[in-house]
Amino acid sequence: MLVVYYSSGSEYTHRFAGKLRHPVLRLPLLTRSETLHVDEPFVLITPTYGAGPNRGSVPRQIIKFLNVKANRDNLVGVIGAGNTNFGENYCKAAHIVARKCQVPVLYRFELLGTDDDVDSVDEGLDSLCQRLRTTAI
Repeated sequence: MLVVYYSSGSEYTHRFAGKLRHPVLRLPLLTRSETLHVDEPFVLITPTYGAGPNRGSVPRQIIKFLNVKANRDNLVGVIGAGNTNFGENYCKAAHIVARKCQVPVLYRFELLGTDDDVDSVDEGLDSLCQRLRTTAI
């Protein structure tokens, strides 16, 4: 399963994605850069940003990427990266994207994630791939 992700300069999400067994594509760091166009099913990993419950939670690079209809059409699920210090806004961006794109939030992890998080996400992506293959037959 292809994983598309955005990571800021902190590289937290990048370090997590780099541990996965699945192929990954990183969205550009700058919004002025050309966005990716994905023509196969994928899962999106998004961190959450912003100072308030409804202010800037979804990174602009994610919004730009999902403004491409083909990218939205190929999105099959979202994984949230966040910080539990955000309280009820923990992984809020994943929930916003999932609701707007009508796909499930598949998993949430904090900051860099743990080895258990990586294993759980890999196993979940393996299962998702199997389900998608089965429904395509």
